[in-house]
Amino acid sequence: MSEANGVNKRKPAAVIIFSAAVVFLAAASLAVLYFSFTSETASARGELPRVDTPVIRAPAQDIFQDISQDNVPDDVPPPEAGTPEPALEAFIPDEYISARASEILASMTDKEKLYQLFFVTPEALTGYKRVYQAGNATKTALERYPVGGIVYFESNIDTPGQISDMLAKTQELSKIPLFLGVDEEGGRVARISSQRAMGFDAIPPAAELGASGDPDAAYSAGVKLGDMLSSLGFNMDFAPVADVLTNPANTEIGDRSFGSDAALVAEMTASFVEGLHTAGLPAGGIASALKHFPGHGGIEGDSHAGYVESSKTADELRQTELLPFAAGIAAGADFVLVSHLSATGIDASGEPSSLSSAVVTGLLRNELGFGRIIITDSLSMGAVTDAHTGEEAAVLAVQAGADMLLMPPDLQKAAAALEAAVADGRLTTDRIDESVLRILYVKLERGIIG
Repeated sequence: MSEANGVNKRKPAAVIIFSAAVVFLAAASLAVLYFSFTSETASARGELPRVDTPVIRAPAQDIFQDISQDNVPDDVPPPEAGTPEPALEAFIPDEYISARASEILASMTDKEKLYQLFFVTPEALTGYKRVYQAGNATKTALERYPVGGIVYFESNIDTPGQISDMLAKTQELSKIPLFLGVDEEGGRVARISSQRAMGFDAIPPAAELGASGDPDAAYSAGVKLGDMLSSLGFNMDFAPVADVLTNPANTEIGDRSFGSDAALVAEMTASFVEGLHTAGLPAGGIASALKHFPGHGGIEGDSHAGYVESSKTADELRQTELLPFAAGIAAGADFVLVSHLSATGIDASGEPSSLSSAVVTGLLRNELGFGRIIITDSLSMGAVTDAHTGEEAAVLAVQAGADMLLMPPDLQKAAAALEAAVADGRLTTDRIDESVLRILYVKLERGIIG
């Protein structure tokens, strides 16, 4: 779909999502009956164990589930009494995709499963200082370390022909098709459009889009970015930023946020996600990633450098920071990237959110109902490396509920740590399979795996 057609022929994404919630309320009882039957028989039929998929919910203020305390860590308080209940889950996973994911999983070795959990740079994969083409070194590395995704930066990108050739060859060399991702938000985080040699027009920063107050502007930006990425061979974008800028002194986020109004940021986030997913069709659209959960817009520090903290309680987060993430999830976001800020109002231990089960599983997976891929922010950032080795962080992140590990300091050591954790019982093979199924499911949904 062209940008012009996309803008003129659509309703705002948030309007569609919220209207759909009303329709799904009528189907809720059928969904409950369906899942009560299938949950007991899926394993016997050899089908994909249920992987919760994004939930279509009521308007942003009504999104939070009144979940059982059996499923939530003790330090995550329930919603206040009287919080409206959302629409029940009404999405039934595609039977073909589920069966295909199960089939692929059954064919994979233990090593292939473990490495699918890693999203790394081509330099970390191959051991070369700078990678700008794919050849024998990439082939050998992918055979030894069959990672799930590769993320590219400015140093990997010279011209459209060069990057297109490298991405196509890299994909050809991988037994299991890869996520090929990049940070392309628009504004100052633009690995591709910021380079004149690439020949693409710049995309305005999110703050400028938010100032327009028009969700269609975010949709149009998502389509434009997605079409650009798709034309080069990328299939995943580490965008949009779903943070609400509640602290004007926050320079790490700043104009990367759509603004300070949580409801507006939620609409813009959902529309941007929808635009990315529309781009590049019919090939499958560009996979999207909401960041930086549970919300990085209210702090002053930089987690790249070291420890940063948010003391907001779960209830305070529900009122502001979580609203854009819930809207993006409802719009079908493929990934949620969890930051390394320490959410001490949720987890008093002070662990980075990316390593906290209270945040990753209790808040994101259980309360917001996110069923696709949870990925950490880069595990090479100071907020993690100041407190843990790369090996410790890899195991803690998976124990917390993460599905993919972004840029560990040492890929092979992190993978060996996961293997050792499975061997000694700190992690189970079922836990690894659960994440691999989510990864395969998204790759199938987006047409990355044919």
